[in-house]
Amino acid sequence: MQVYITAIEEGFLYGLLALGIYISLRILDIPDLTTEGSFGFGSAVAASKGLSVTSFIAAFAAGVLAGIVTGLLQTKLKVHPVLAGIITMSGLYSINLMVRGSSNLNFNDNSAFTRFYKAVGISGADKKMAGLVIGAVICILVLILLIVFFRTHLGLCIRATGDNPDMVRASSINVDFSLIFGLALANGLIALSGALISHYLGLSDQSFSNGTLIYGLAAVIIGEAIFGKRNVALGLTSAVVGSVIYKIIVAFVIDVSLFG
Repeated sequence: MQVYITAIEEGFLYGLLALGIYISLRILDIPDLTTEGSFGFGSAVAASKGLSVTSFIAAFAAGVLAGIVTGLLQTKLKVHPVLAGIITMSGLYSINLMVRGSSNLNFNDNSAFTRFYKAVGISGADKKMAGLVIGAVICILVLILLIVFFRTHLGLCIRATGDNPDMVRASSINVDFSLIFGLALANGLIALSGALISHYLGLSDQSFSNGTLIYGLAAVIIGEAIFGKRNVALGLTSAVVGSVIYKIIVAFVIDVSLFG
């Protein structure tokens, strides 16, 4: 049972990654390959900035910066979206090493999660349930904020940019700004997910970001297979649900293979 509680907990923490990929892939209609770089960037920045709340803010800001760079490459230098993501991701590999100072950085049991458990007196198996609640609250809160945001004027402009940029441009809306803002938001969420995962595991490692793009795509596809493609609010929700389901499937496979 503990295996599945852990899977659900991680599913919510990775849910922010799925939300970021949903924004770039489904709302902006851009296959953004910055993901693995920004996830690792958020992890590295959170580890280097210490254990305060500001580490998460700094991680989000780092992801936003990565998204802006990718957006500028696409809009100002006219680089193909896929190539722009590859350039940013490749550059961030070296930057992440510089930020950490090494290939990995251990929090020595002083991560934000561990400190919270100690502060409220949680120990043993209760940590898993408490972590699940924390992950769910954070993910659901971000999900609600995103749903509200995409109903605002700027949010609708970003959605319209992904649907038909030529029509949006003809309506005197700044397409470049909408695209850059959307990519910045998406990568900010991905970096925040990287920071949360690092604090949850108590470790920031250069290899953490490997496969995150595939994971996020799988979460989005699984969610859409269940809920369909009806509207943005349902789409964002399905991405989070897909993330949790994916982790449960992986836990089930491991459980069956190890214990029969």
